[in-house]
Parts: sequence; structure tokens; C-alpha cells
Amino acid sequence: MKKLFLLLAATLVMYMMAQPVYFWLQQPQRSDASNTPEQSSKVTTEPKAIRYHNVEIPDFSSIADVTERKKQFFDFLRPAIVAENQRLLLLRQQILKSQQQYLKNGKLSLAQKEFLAEMVDLYDIKTSKDINKLFAQLLLRVDQIPMELVLVQAANESAWGSSRFAQQGLNFFGLWCFKRNCGMVPKGRDNGARHEVATFDSVQQMLRFYFHNLNSHYAYDLFRSIRGQLREHNQPLQADVLATGLLPYSQRGIDYIVEIHTMLRQNQRYFKA
Repeated sequence: MKKLFLLLAATLVMYMMAQPVYFWLQQPQRSDASNTPEQSSKVTTEPKAIRYHNVEIPDFSSIADVTERKKQFFDFLRPAIVAENQRLLLLRQQILKSQQQYLKNGKLSLAQKEFLAEMVDLYDIKTSKDINKLFAQLLLRVDQIPMELVLVQAANESAWGSSRFAQQGLNFFGLWCFKRNCGMVPKGRDNGARHEVATFDSVQQMLRFYFHNLNSHYAYDLFRSIRGQLREHNQPLQADVLATGLLPYSQRGIDYIVEIHTMLRQNQRYFKA
């Protein structure tokens, strides 16, 4: 296990050195609207002008007791996170089953070929004549994300569910979209910028977008590489280890990672139902 962590650390350093400066200024599929753990408890909800969804969201900012607020926040998101991770597990198992059959028989059924083609298209994977390479790429992308990591990112990005984007747009992760009128225009958006903060109709839709973002966007290659190494060494998907692969998620860089690690430590007792 010690060798694995040293390998992950070396990978992270090499990855950071290899990236041009502008890469860290990009914000793939999300907005930098998060708050520090200390700030999060003090943010108040802005007046609700327009609601882009019909989901009943607790008024988290009105819950004075911090323990109760955190409990309700995690309880609100937990079922959908479990469902999305279960969905991804089933897809991953289907890929593994196809891979095992190919290794054994050297061929795939028509249904398996169609399924793999669908996954390749969905996860934007470059086609390859080497099917073993294709399986490896799919298994790096079609995988779960630890619930603890999802929960603390949501808490950090949404100021514990009290942000305007969370309450009005059901967007707890500051996720971006790039078509006109696809979401909410963030205040202070730079002139010429076209991004909007995405809005969602359901918690499940929001989480599927978030999961797919981390599982497919090129900015999170390191995140997926770390997860792949954990799988290769038969290690659990540890939230604190995987968090080191999320540097591109925020302009705050390493400070953001430190915040996520701090929140992971401070909220252990809330993670389990």
C-alpha cells in the first residue's frame, strides 16, 4: 500500500509539471462558486426569483443547528448517489463480462458489440483496432465515485445547499453548460464568455451529469488514472486519495484539495445513513 501511495504522489507531481499554466485556469463543466468550510455555514440563500425545477429542497440555510443541517443535506443527496453508483457498477460488470468472454473465446456476441459501441460513443473514447486497449479505456471511465467524495464536493460547491444555483437550479456542483439558455447566467461572468450554470429537473439527472463529467472529461484523466491504479492493486476507492485528482475542478488548485480533505475528515460521522 505504501508503494501505491508513493506511485500516486509521483504521478500527481509529474501531471502538474506537465500541464501548461492555462490548463489550471480552465473550469471544465463547472463553476467556481464554492466556499470554504468555514464560509459555507454562513452563506444565506438569495431571494428565490425563478425556480427551474419542481423538486422540494429543504431550506438548509434556515436550519440553525449545524449537525441537523449537515444530516439533512447528506440525507437529501445520499439515495441518488447510491442509485447512480449502482447503475455504474452494473455497466462496469457488463463490460468486464464481455472482456472475459473475449479473452476466453476471442469473439463477442452482436449484443455485446452493440453495447460496447454505445459505451464508446457515450464516453467519447477514440476507437481502436486493439479491443484489449478499448476494454482498458472503458474500465477507466465506467466506474464508481466514493459517496463521501461526492457529498463533500456538493457541500463545498453549494455552500451546504444554500447557494442560488442549488436552490433555484438544482445544481449542487456548479456544473456548466454551453448552449444559450441551457441554464442560469452567473453573476460577474466575463465579457465574451458563453457558459451558463446548468439547471436540472431532478437530483438523479444532476448526479448523472456530475458523474459523467468526472468519468469522461479530459481534465480528469489523473482522477481516473488514480482510480484505475487503486483497482489494479485491489484497493478500495478511497475518497481522500481520489480527491488529489481533482485539481482542475477549481481555480484554487491545491487549496481546494486541502478543503476537500478537511471536509472529509470533519464529516465522517455523517456519511453513513
